[in-house]
Amino acid sequence: MPDSKQNQLKKTLGLSFNIAVLIGGTIGVGILRTPGSIAGLLNNYWLILASWLFGGLYVLLGANSYSELATMLPKAGGSYNYIKRALGEYAGFLSGWYDYIVNAIPPAFYCIVISEYTIILFPGLANYSTVMSISILVAFVLLHLSGVKNGSVIQQITSLLKVICFVALVVACFMYSGVEIAPIKTDSSIFQIGLLFGFFKSLQLIIGTYNGWNAVCFFAEENDDPGKNIPKSLYSGVLLVVAIYILVNAAFFHVLPIETLAKSNLAAADVAKIIFGDSGAKIVTVISIFSLISILNAFMMIPPRILYGLSRDGFFIKQGTQVNKGGTPIVALLVSSLFSLFLICIGSFEVLFSFAAFISIIVWGLAYYSLLKLRTSEPDLPRPYRSFWYPWATIIAIIFSISILAGFIYSDPKSFIIIVAITIISYPLFWVLKKKK
Repeated sequence: MPDSKQNQLKKTLGLSFNIAVLIGGTIGVGILRTPGSIAGLLNNYWLILASWLFGGLYVLLGANSYSELATMLPKAGGSYNYIKRALGEYAGFLSGWYDYIVNAIPPAFYCIVISEYTIILFPGLANYSTVMSISILVAFVLLHLSGVKNGSVIQQITSLLKVICFVALVVACFMYSGVEIAPIKTDSSIFQIGLLFGFFKSLQLIIGTYNGWNAVCFFAEENDDPGKNIPKSLYSGVLLVVAIYILVNAAFFHVLPIETLAKSNLAAADVAKIIFGDSGAKIVTVISIFSLISILNAFMMIPPRILYGLSRDGFFIKQGTQVNKGGTPIVALLVSSLFSLFLICIGSFEVLFSFAAFISIIVWGLAYYSLLKLRTSEPDLPRPYRSFWYPWATIIAIIFSISILAGFIYSDPKSFIIIVAITIISYPLFWVLKKKK
């Protein structure tokens, strides 16, 4: 069929793009903001660093499983494909739309925040916040309509600049010797309900900050050598992100004591103000803008790939599979961008962020279970990469996912109720689409 050939994604992406999209799609302003919130919840230096490390180890276990899944089924849309193959069409449909919602909300948020940070640098633009947000969105839509190659180049440049900015901030913090770290308090209340609640709330923030670590899997179909590139980029990218996050936290605590950081809404700005004086806030604003441009570029590319995969399987309009000459799923990009435009105009989507980590844990957990299922049900599927220490590493990832999910339900029952409601509504919708198909 000429139509299907015409609407195939192009294999133009390589290892450098994979690492760039993982770093670009993960490190955002979350790491500049969350250390203060987490300090307020945990109030213990080692426990805070341990929480970031625990989140990193969980993500690393995930990278191990996803390396096998993405190289075994290198298709656009990521997790959705593995869950559908292992657990059936409804599980695939639900996880695909969950994944789409989580990844389609950020572009609008990032456009708004970039405009807000630009206004901090140029206060005269204060009345043009919405216009700037929409202009940023339109600029990125035009960039991605021009083709995948341009989006890939921008991703690599902005991700590199982002890493340089964060490394410079960490080095500046450790070179600063004005404040000693506050004495570490040994706290026997680690198993008390209050601290347990604080730990799971912190973990929800941390998982949200790590969100995007599996970004490379959405582009598996466009990779020139997925069998080699995906595992390499997942491991190296995740390890780099974990190292940056732990170093940033340690660097911030080197400059400010936990008690002071706990009262900070934007920890990085308070730290930079001490090191660089009044110009510190501007330095952090510039770092934030670089972080946001990089993460926005990644999230302009991810949702269209999920929508393309859903469209191909009949779970969205048939036109969703249209690909232009530059290799961009054009209808999927325009639909996702219209959704972003709608969110920018109403500006009340922040509430949806509270369950983004929630949904991610569910989707990841189902993907890990899919790996176990596919090893049993389809042992002869070609597997260019096999996850190490199988099945124990995958089982541990599933146990972690269930434990974290239980903790999230305990600390954030409202988000859980919303997710249950979405799941109930989705079932009749699935059958309507299936009958149409």
